[in-house]
Amino acid sequence: MKQVRIPSFLHDVFGEKQSMGSILAILLFGGILTASLYWMFPKLTNHLPVWRSALAFILIFDIFSGCIANFTASTSNFYAARKKNRIVFIAIHFHIVLVAVLLQCDIGYSLGVWAYTIIGSFIVNALIGKHSQLFVAGLLLSVGMGSMPMLPGITPYMLIICTLFMLKVLFSFAVDHYGKAKPNTGVEA
Repeated sequence: MKQVRIPSFLHDVFGEKQSMGSILAILLFGGILTASLYWMFPKLTNHLPVWRSALAFILIFDIFSGCIANFTASTSNFYAARKKNRIVFIAIHFHIVLVAVLLQCDIGYSLGVWAYTIIGSFIVNALIGKHSQLFVAGLLLSVGMGSMPMLPGITPYMLIICTLFMLKVLFSFAVDHYGKAKPNTGVEA
């Protein structure tokens, strides 16, 4: 499929070149899943001001869309060539806690999921260029995803959001899926 050049302010999301099909899939996945979440759980924002609901859904859309975007060669390779950008991207992902605060639910659980995800992501990122990276990422993701449903009283919609947040940051983003990153040697190029 024909690749389109992405404007520089969107490189962190889509990379430098992306197919229209991939862009459409990313946006549709994020949009449809966000709308479905609201459709299935309309009471999740009943008690909230409109601005809080809107901001929460923008962040949820970002989490859902990012799951798919980070699997594309363009986005993965963009970050593979920019180690510092990858570290900053991992570090700033506090979305899940903000969503919980905005929705006023499961804040403690979201803090735990966030901490596990970020620590795991830094571990996976440190393994770039090593054969064990994919295995370790899969193991950490499996432990996290297998544990979350056992959290007592977690709301179903926060379970969905937390699961996809973990997938997005720990596996979809932290893994160099296409082998374009140079191994971490401790020496900056």
